Amino acid sequence: MTATAPIVTLIVPGRDIAAFAPAALDSLRAQTEPRWHAILIDDGSTDDTARIFAEAAASDPRFRFVRHEASRGLGAARNAGIELVDTPMVGFLDGDDELTSTALERLIGTLAETGSDFVAGAYVRSRFDGERYVPGRVQPWVAAATSPVRLGTTIVEHPRASANIVAWSKVSRTELWSDLRFPEGVAYEDQVVAQLMYTRARAFDVIPDTVVRWRLRADGTSITQGRAQLPVLRDYLTALRGGIRVLHDAGAHAAVTARLELILAMDLPPLLDIAATHPDPAYAAEVEAFVAEIQALPEYSGATPDPRLTAALAW
Repeated sequence: MTATAPIVTLIVPGRDIAAFAPAALDSLRAQTEPRWHAILIDDGSTDDTARIFAEAAASDPRFRFVRHEASRGLGAARNAGIELVDTPMVGFLDGDDELTSTALERLIGTLAETGSDFVAGAYVRSRFDGERYVPGRVQPWVAAATSPVRLGTTIVEHPRASANIVAWSKVSRTELWSDLRFPEGVAYEDQVVAQLMYTRARAFDVIPDTVVRWRLRADGTSITQGRAQLPVLRDYLTALRGGIRVLHDAGAHAAVTARLELILAMDLPPLLDIAATHPDPAYAAEVEAFVAEIQALPEYSGATPDPRLTAALAW
């Protein structure tokens, strides 16, 4: 392998993200670690996303363009990219987000130092302020998962790592994906995969560096902004259940407790608010069933729900 040969492939899927894709591609071009390759996957866009991706690939050999004529969904797009990876390491970047300039240098450098199966970094949200997207601060649960530096750790030793459930905050060794793929046809496909990464890894690293700026779109079309829709809610709860199950089945009980605490503090309050006024009673029924399930878990007794939830959880 030559000094300039790529050592990591970034899988960059996108659908109808023409307004944001140039910034994502620029964030790759700006990396202080130049030994990367990127697979740009247009997932059936109806805007100029395909053109932007194709032009990037035509002008820079580090980019490869793949076109899905009809949308297959984010999980399927990522899986298609995984099949094309031929580098020792792999990572993900959604086409409407941005890497920080030192992201790959820090992530790859950490893995080179430790020999771990993957490394996870911190991330921030970028919100529209009326003129531009402005990155915020690292949220407490992200900091708890990624700070301080922990090298060669495990989910048993560091259960709060389980809060970092997004695919794009990590770089892993490609062999970790030999039999690991994203669920297809659903939203929130990251969560179960992330917990499988934590429980299957011989060791992983966490670093407090912010590696991604995650864009919350001003038009409300981000997947995470659609939880008032009943089908999205069902995918969301299925993902939460699946992630908890993976940790529980692996015997990572402290990680289950950590996840439950975060779900009680961050996930359930907005869902309960939506359920209180949702016109479809099935929405409240879905949330009620999920609450009953997590309260029945043996690890629930070790979780400390926000006192403000006590009355709301007393269905």
